[in-house]
Amino acid sequence: MTTGGQIIVISDPLIHKPVPMEQHQTGALDYDHRWGLFERPVVMVGGELTMEALDLRYDETAKFYEGPLQLKANGGMFLIDDFGRQQMRPTDLLNRWIVPLESGFDFLRLRTGQTMQVPFRQLIVFSTNLDPNELVDGAFLRRIQMKVQVESPDERMFFQIFATMCQRMKVPLDKDSFLHLLQKWYREPKRTFQAVHPRDILKIVISMCEYEDKPITLSPQLIDDACRAYFV
Repeated sequence: MTTGGQIIVISDPLIHKPVPMEQHQTGALDYDHRWGLFERPVVMVGGELTMEALDLRYDETAKFYEGPLQLKANGGMFLIDDFGRQQMRPTDLLNRWIVPLESGFDFLRLRTGQTMQVPFRQLIVFSTNLDPNELVDGAFLRRIQMKVQVESPDERMFFQIFATMCQRMKVPLDKDSFLHLLQKWYREPKRTFQAVHPRDILKIVISMCEYEDKPITLSPQLIDDACRAYFV
């Protein structure tokens, strides 16, 4: 896009994934081929997020502006993971977006001083394991209107997650190995179930099998070795 004779790059191949259009879908339609069909963008950031990433960044060499992350996420979702662990205070981040969250428009400033109004039309998701009341005050929490608490899974849900990850990661599911995991590494030490544990433990199992040049499988011994490496 351009404004005031300045070029602002919005397209990002890591974020905007084109949808291939077949001939039978376009048919004989006459349309501007400068436009393309893309999947809804998903932008996910964590503790590395800085305030500079939320404003226009000018490239002195290429002589154009790089669009901020929220502009690239328009029409999709902007997920801020580990909210509260960024390189700025949570209130600074929310102050930056206090007007866009209510109005649906953001204001960006060129280095010439010119201000431009752009759409702010994406689903903003804040994810954190910290107490929200310790991060921001009630006024800010009211602007984040929907809060969803994601609790730890129970044993039944934990097994469903484990089985799903086995299928997705192409690891043969062995129920005896899972029961061993459940008893030795959760029930006996009274460890809290976390939904991310199955994926991480299976990744370690796969790495150990590949390192030893063995078929990827599950066994109580592999579960023990993976958990010793994973849990502190």
